[in-house]
Amino acid sequence: MNDLDLLFSALADSTRRDILARVSEAEMSIGQIAEHYGLKFGSISKHIKVLETARLISKHRRGREQIVTIVPATLAIARKHIERYAAIWADRFEQLDELLKEEDE
Repeated sequence: MNDLDLLFSALADSTRRDILARVSEAEMSIGQIAEHYGLKFGSISKHIKVLETARLISKHRRGREQIVTIVPATLAIARKHIERYAAIWADRFEQLDELLKEEDE
């Protein structure tokens, strides 16, 4: 799976998107993240691993805790791709508007 596929696959899950939202506000330990969900620590760890593999987050040790931080550069890559498709669709809608105006004349 290429990097872009990993990125959008990671973003496809609502729990992972929520984790990203939380760690975008402040770095958190995996334990702190797990407190917000009705999931076991192992389940949260799997979500964290998917996000880390997609390079959306990074982890570092602080004492006995694993601290999770967001990687804004990877989100910028996702935004760039989404904006490219948004521009394509905006252009198509613009062309459709022009065609409809021509038909009305």
